Amino acid sequence: MQVTLKDFTKTFDDMTVIDKMNLTVEDGEMLALLGPSGCGKSTTLFAICGIHRINGGQILFGTRDVSNVPSQKRNVGVVFQNYALYPHLTVSENIAFPLSVRGDDKAKIEREVRAIAELTHIEELLARRPAQLSGGQQQRVALARALVRKPDVLLLDEPLANLDAKLRLEMRSEIRRIQLETGITAILVTHDQVEAMSMCDRIAIMNKGEILQIATPTDMYRAPVNKFVAGFLGNPPIVMLEGKASGDGRFIVNGGAGLPLPSRLANIPGDTPLSLGVRPEHFGAAGASQVSGTITFVEPQGRETLFDVTLADGVVLRSIQPAREDVALGHKVAWPLDAEKLLAFDATGQAV
Repeated sequence: MQVTLKDFTKTFDDMTVIDKMNLTVEDGEMLALLGPSGCGKSTTLFAICGIHRINGGQILFGTRDVSNVPSQKRNVGVVFQNYALYPHLTVSENIAFPLSVRGDDKAKIEREVRAIAELTHIEELLARRPAQLSGGQQQRVALARALVRKPDVLLLDEPLANLDAKLRLEMRSEIRRIQLETGITAILVTHDQVEAMSMCDRIAIMNKGEILQIATPTDMYRAPVNKFVAGFLGNPPIVMLEGKASGDGRFIVNGGAGLPLPSRLANIPGDTPLSLGVRPEHFGAAGASQVSGTITFVEPQGRETLFDVTLADGVVLRSIQPAREDVALGHKVAWPLDAEKLLAFDATGQAV
């Protein structure tokens, strides 16, 4: 089921939170609404499921305008951050609840509950109550309850926020597996870039009620449209240097350091203000240029090590490399820089 927002507008009292947003989620796609707290992503999700009434524009499911259709008649499944399970009901009864409300017969309900329990790998938990479940198990139950009604659209609002790191990793792959197996259109709201990049076909990154870019995770990481997107994606984060073009294919950092520009910017006029983005994986591994400095921070991360390298004039670059013990804090190094993969932004913050 394709979901389309046309000039979607939402206000609270006299404050406009989202103004004329346009978005299309393709049939069978999983799309992430990614952004910081307060950017409007949950407001968008709640409007799609009918919790919020919209103040302008349209919400279409396929060709059907559901802008003024009550939430219970939109056939959407929703998984919230807190799971919202009924504590007095068993797992089986929680999953069956949407079908019971709909008036399905008991035999059909039992078949559907069994089938979705097998899909979500919780068939052995059906007789338990929520208090007897781990966080990951509760999350699976909430997902099963959302899917059992065979919704046209699955909406996920920060579904992994309450899980520990290991469970988040497990449930990321499980939710993606289930979404692919069912072929359902899904929208994930998250502030976690790793969730968005690992689970979704495309990402719509938001800030202040506006979609800044929609792209596949790989395309968005490699070619962000502006500094905000570049800074939001990437862990460890990108290092952003302020300065200007030299006129001869180099970048002069405010303070004096010179770094090469990507060849595509070789003819940019001198004194043009620029921001240069250096991702940690593009310094220290490969590249035609050499950059010298002193290691001023080391963070072992198991199979990888994160380094901060301070250049002669105080500029700090970050490097992430396979774990190594041949260099340490205070060592002087000359490491390669892959200038062709550096990101550049103009004075307004837009990519160049």
